[in-house]
Amino acid sequence: MLAAARAAFAERGYDGASIRGIATAAGVDPALVHHYFGTKEGLFLAAVEAPGDPDEFLPEVLAAPPDQRGAAVVGMVLRVWDGPGRSAVLALVRSAVNHERSARLLREFVLTKIIRRVVGSLDVPREEREARGALVASQVAGLVLMRYVLKLEPLASAPREEVVAAVGPTVQHYLTGDVLLPGRRD
Repeated sequence: MLAAARAAFAERGYDGASIRGIATAAGVDPALVHHYFGTKEGLFLAAVEAPGDPDEFLPEVLAAPPDQRGAAVVGMVLRVWDGPGRSAVLALVRSAVNHERSARLLREFVLTKIIRRVVGSLDVPREEREARGALVASQVAGLVLMRYVLKLEPLASAPREEVVAAVGPTVQHYLTGDVLLPGRRD
């Protein structure tokens, strides 16, 4: 079931994949998928081997005042990476770098479960949300790569609060600031 789910989510994305289609591809009844994974979201989280459910850590980010959302995003990312799921997240990122299917799954996970929700919670024009989300993701991915994978000092050993203070304003600027957005010609 997980192999069929990974293929479906990688090929069609979260919104385009269905429990019924995944069950058919796996040669099982959809009820069996529901039995083991509960919901489509549960199946998705298992398929991408997510170290945690964004519904557990994202409410804190969304509850932050809009002008502090960038710092909240960075703080959340650091808490997830510094938590018990660190090795699972690291494996997922390394896999995404080397395998296109893993990259698509990770991209879909980050996009649908985190970025869209954060950017969509702000008062920014709808036509800017995708570009702002991509900029936020690029900043966070760079932070993760330098701090946890390449372990670039002094970033790798800096206290969490210092990293939030240093990187949060840039993420905030991407979220709500006046920025020339990629893909926009105006």
